Amino acid sequence: MTRITDPEAFILANTRLQIVPHTPEISLWLADEITPIWRMTEEELGEIGLPPPFWAFAWSGGQGLARWILDNPAEVAGKRVVDFATGSGLVGVAAMQAGAAEVLCADIDPFCGAAVRLNARANGVALNFTDVDLLDGPPPGADVICAGDVCYEKPMTERVLAWLAKARANGSRVLIGDPHRTYFPKEGLEFLAEYRVPTTRELEDFEIKRSSVWAMP
Repeated sequence: MTRITDPEAFILANTRLQIVPHTPEISLWLADEITPIWRMTEEELGEIGLPPPFWAFAWSGGQGLARWILDNPAEVAGKRVVDFATGSGLVGVAAMQAGAAEVLCADIDPFCGAAVRLNARANGVALNFTDVDLLDGPPPGADVICAGDVCYEKPMTERVLAWLAKARANGSRVLIGDPHRTYFPKEGLEFLAEYRVPTTRELEDFEIKRSSVWAMP
């Protein structure tokens, strides 16, 4: 993959700092439209057929999970948290605002490290970041592992849920935010909350998405 010369400059030039609709306590560097930023990402990396730039949007599952953490700070206060497939770092920011001792944001997208740094700075919190694919090894020994919007595709959903189940078996609290996508499991999880999350037709099939938060029992 082509090395990005200055990912922070790319993000600052192609997004704007915006309040997140369902978590107005948080502002992120976000794009207004998906197609232009997607094309520019492919141009910047010199590749075509890349997945969407998840870091450039506040997806509904992550918004719901971030809202729940902000409203239930005792879940993360003083704890070590992993924000898996972090994207913009939204859930990680929420965890730090709720009093987490430390947060590790993890994502393999080449822009995510810069996005997480910029968004942490914009919200006055400290976030750690790794671009290592955590699915390739055992889950880290965190107190809480958060995963928002990870059920887009069947093979990935199955792989992620199996990895999260291992984390739960190892003693981590596992929290999942998802807007009831096709491959999201319909049973076997503990329901925590449901929200109506403002989003955009650029990303979703509705402007308001029903998004729920679940825990692995």
